[in-house]
Amino acid sequence: MEDQLLQNWEKKSAEHQKLYKNWLSRADKNKVLKRLPQLHEEAFERIDCLQCANCCKNYSPRFKTPDIKRISKHLGLKESVFIATYLNLDSDGDYVVRSTPCPFLGTDNYCSIYDKRPSDCQRFPYTDEDVLIKRPLITLKNSSFCPAVYYVLEKLMVQG
Repeated sequence: MEDQLLQNWEKKSAEHQKLYKNWLSRADKNKVLKRLPQLHEEAFERIDCLQCANCCKNYSPRFKTPDIKRISKHLGLKESVFIATYLNLDSDGDYVVRSTPCPFLGTDNYCSIYDKRPSDCQRFPYTDEDVLIKRPLITLKNSSFCPAVYYVLEKLMVQG
C-alpha cells in the first residue's frame, strides 16, 4: 500500500490541491502537530531526497544574514563577493540563489555546502513543524514538488 501511495505522486498531488487547501483550513492544529513527528519519520523512511532534489533544482531558500556569514566564511569569500556571485534579492527583499538549479547542488544531488547550508534548507520541507499547518500556501506549493509533503498530507487526511 505504501509504495502505491507514492506512485504518480506528482499527478495525484496536482489533483488533490483543493482537497489539501480545504483540509488545511479546518484541520485540528493540535492534533496535526502531535502527528507530524511520526509522519515526518515515516515519509523519510520511504523517500530518499538524493533521488529527487526537486527543491534544489527548482526553488531557492532564503539566505538570511547568519546563513550568508556562515557560508561565505566556509567558502573563503567576503560576504559581498558571495552575494554578488551567487545571490539576488527577490520581490520580498530576501536573498535567493541567482539561478536554478542551486549552484551548490552537484550532479549526484549532493549539496556541496550541506553542513553549512541555509536554515531554510535545514528545515525543509517543514513536515515536522507548525509551518505545515500555519502557512498553508507554502505547504500547498511544497506538496506540488516534494514527495514528503505529499506523503504527510495524504496520511493526515486519511487518518483525520
